[in-house]
Amino acid sequence: MNILVTGGTGFIGKALLPHFNHEHLIVLSRNPSRAYQQLGHHIKVITCLDELPDFNNIDIIINLAGEPIVNKRWSDKQKEVICQSRWEITRKLVEKIKTSTNPPHTFISGSAVGIYGDQKSASFDESLEVKKADFAHLVCRKWEEEALAAQSERTRVCLLRTGIVLGKQGGALARMLPAYQLGLGGPIGNGEQYFPWIHIQDMVKGILFLLKHPEASGAYNFTAPNPVTNKEFSQTLARVLHRPHIIKTPAWLIKVGLGESSTLLLDSQRALPSRLQQQGFHFSFPKLEHALEETLG
Repeated sequence: MNILVTGGTGFIGKALLPHFNHEHLIVLSRNPSRAYQQLGHHIKVITCLDELPDFNNIDIIINLAGEPIVNKRWSDKQKEVICQSRWEITRKLVEKIKTSTNPPHTFISGSAVGIYGDQKSASFDESLEVKKADFAHLVCRKWEEEALAAQSERTRVCLLRTGIVLGKQGGALARMLPAYQLGLGGPIGNGEQYFPWIHIQDMVKGILFLLKHPEASGAYNFTAPNPVTNKEFSQTLARVLHRPHIIKTPAWLIKVGLGESSTLLLDSQRALPSRLQQQGFHFSFPKLEHALEETLG
């Protein structure tokens, strides 16, 4: 098969691409030398979609591109970068899919559980429909709308509503580890907000599952079936690292330090992966402690 991947040098992309050893991989990257260094020389790297006249020979597109949403304060300029890094590439992919005479049969596109907004302690799955005014929701909603425009009898669209992906080589856990290893970890705010997590191996396994099941389409929560509160997560991480768990970070301090983007740490999403499980997917790491023990060795 011919597979086109955007965001291939990101945290999820680097974990996913080694599973396509026998496929013909095309990776969109602004930095070809870095892409070859990180992913190997068996892939083809393009720097612009215009290098492909059409998608008639592409079977699958996996769209993981997007500026990290958590690394910087959300200034107006940064918001624009976050939005356009998701919307623009998705729009261009969809335009090319729709104008191809033999379009890809599968389009998998990123999203996030941020689309649900703050749901307090209520558990929910993909059937929950919300309309919020917060930035994370608006980013994801527009991102999904752009991707779903590719849906047709010849192309199915799957949306990855991703939670916090746990892996040692990147993502949120890598940023948390230094403080916890120094014994400075602890809950954020009151710690009651739910933390929708997923192990990187289950993230990759879930994408491969969708590829192998042609009947799959629509939105999928990529979150473990046992979400925990921020306090539970913090306690478990400290226990696995054999470190104390005594320092709390008050919500006001997070809001002062991060501004509007503090919602990513303080909002609560008790998201359940109902559709994946109903279609037969089995998580390798359904429980947090096992996931952290495997990740941290």
